[in-house]
Amino acid sequence: MRILGIDYGNKRVGIAVSDALGWTAQPLVTLKMNGHQKLLVEIKKYIDKYDVEKIIVGMPYNLDGSRGKRAEITQAFINFLNNQLEIPIQIQDERLTTKQAQNILLEADVSRQGRKKVIDKLAASLILQSYLDSL
Repeated sequence: MRILGIDYGNKRVGIAVSDALGWTAQPLVTLKMNGHQKLLVEIKKYIDKYDVEKIIVGMPYNLDGSRGKRAEITQAFINFLNNQLEIPIQIQDERLTTKQAQNILLEADVSRQGRKKVIDKLAASLILQSYLDSL
């Protein structure tokens, strides 16, 4: 069963997918945020292409575990997906995944411009891998 991972952001949305056995997550693409309807069309393409059976969305909790404004916006997106798709959607704590992705890219000596292009899909893969590791 393949699982899609989503790192939802204001400007960009990172997408990752698991391998068929559900052991590893691979970054796929970073999508520009152009509204939920257009984003849904793009997400459906990956659901169909990879025969996805579950979606994991990163939830940006505050460091103390509470939900702030960003988490409320993410929850609204999850609610939208739940109303549009017939695939189970779960949340995964994404605290510090973007920072972790940034550190990985800095260690790999990726340029600032290069980091901007891949950080969101890398964060999505870290969110998804965290979920897979918890199973």
